[in-house]
Amino acid sequence: MEPAAAMIVPLVLALCAAMASAAVVEHTFNVGAMNISQLCTKSVIYTANKQLPGPTIEANEGDTVVVHVVNESPYSLSVHWHGIFQLLNGWADGAHLITDCSIQPSGNFTYQFNITGQEGTLWWHAHYSLLRATIHGALIIKPRNGTAGYPFTAPYGEIPIILGEWWNKNVNDVEIDAHLTGLGPAISNALTINGKPGDQTPCKGAGVYEVEVASNETYLLRIINAAVNVELFFKVAGHNFTVVAVDASYTDPYATDIIVISPGQTVDALMTTSAPPGLYYMAANVFDSKTVSFPFNTGIATGIVKYTGAPNNTVASMPAMPAHNDVITAGTFHWSLTGLARPCDPAVPTTVNHSLVVEFGLDQEPCAPDQTKCQSFALVASMNGYSFQFPKNVSLLEALFDGLPGVYSEDFPMSPPPVPAIRKATSVMKVMYNDVVEVVLQSRAYRNNLGTESHPIHLHGFNFFVLAQGLGSFDPRARGAFNLVNPQVRNTVAVPGGGWAVIRFTANNPGMWFMHCHLDAHLPLGLGMVFEVLDGPAPNLLPPPPVGYPKCY
Repeated sequence: MEPAAAMIVPLVLALCAAMASAAVVEHTFNVGAMNISQLCTKSVIYTANKQLPGPTIEANEGDTVVVHVVNESPYSLSVHWHGIFQLLNGWADGAHLITDCSIQPSGNFTYQFNITGQEGTLWWHAHYSLLRATIHGALIIKPRNGTAGYPFTAPYGEIPIILGEWWNKNVNDVEIDAHLTGLGPAISNALTINGKPGDQTPCKGAGVYEVEVASNETYLLRIINAAVNVELFFKVAGHNFTVVAVDASYTDPYATDIIVISPGQTVDALMTTSAPPGLYYMAANVFDSKTVSFPFNTGIATGIVKYTGAPNNTVASMPAMPAHNDVITAGTFHWSLTGLARPCDPAVPTTVNHSLVVEFGLDQEPCAPDQTKCQSFALVASMNGYSFQFPKNVSLLEALFDGLPGVYSEDFPMSPPPVPAIRKATSVMKVMYNDVVEVVLQSRAYRNNLGTESHPIHLHGFNFFVLAQGLGSFDPRARGAFNLVNPQVRNTVAVPGGGWAVIRFTANNPGMWFMHCHLDAHLPLGLGMVFEVLDGPAPNLLPPPPVGYPKCY
């Protein structure tokens, strides 16, 4: 980025927020065991404050958030504040072994971060093992001057909707079995809406989320896909939506009767309650983008929208859900969104310092000696032929700050290898402060019987502009059609199976920033890489780690 433009970015973020006093928002999360009866099964799960979903954090832009995490579970864990920039504060990002070492059992750590230049719906979740299946919650950021700061008419009410997955089995054991078999985790037993499966499961009385609404009012639904491994369709019978934001970035209003949302993504959508008073199902089912047949969760999660004054004994209406493989509906939703380009918002940078093509996907490899349930082959994933390996005894950020040798290499390739091969490595790409990075994310057609599928790629530490998306192999001639005026702004993009997406961001945040697939099944297989962003001129310097920073053991 040009030096003048680099100076303008913080000013632009400030101008977007009306002046108001900032506050400190403080929470304590006690992460521990919780007894629950779900799907006619008694289980012990691990949650924050014995809540599923976990506590909602509400703050205004400009506030400081302080969360004391006390680990009363038997597992190590980190907590990631998904989508928060963590400007000059990478120590609080909560990415296991990237920015910190996990909080050990009986340990604690205080995460503290400022919310700067961000408004909308984000979320927080455990960033270790499959624990985020039950350790997660909403992180809602209001404009600094409250609902008057929305770029749309303030809604009558707001309704968080967290979509998830449920396993009857301990999710840590599910992850262990995934490694032993080499084939990834078992299919979840149910989908959930705000922690409840709904009434369309074989278990009667499984628990249904219900929300009461007033007639002829407009509500803001804050929809989060906290599911571990599935993309989802979401509908409410008899109602339409107007999408106004994704990933805590405002969009041009987009009218639709369906929300398509990948793991890690959020969607803010207005819904007007203009239907006749009654009961209406909200429903979520899986969008299965795989091009070959693999088992998946074919169930449906349901909740109830209940109008005040609805007649007694009203039968709830069910929405017509799309087919699980409806790629047209999914593509139409993802590709139709555009950003709300306000004068106060950062513009798309036009000078690019690094242009990468990152090709990624899954392959097969021989079973490892410790994969005792593995038969024939195990799965492995890579980006540009590098299968990411987490460091063992120190986080990458600590290794960068302390100058520790031998922890990682700075040789992540700028393009796929000419001859397909997989190398297991802890490799990063080094960029200078304020460099502009453009990445062609290419989901390749797999070279074996695994087929291909959509991948939600999440970047820590930054938002990015989604300049274009398409199917097949990226053609450089598509650059002429890039949206440089009002592209959607995201932190997680759904790259279509066998297709591509082009993203661009400014590396104005020193640290180690993970870019990875947000299908948790793919993370331990190696589908990730890291951007190493060097310090800028003072004051743009990474400070020392905070007091109590978790150490590796």
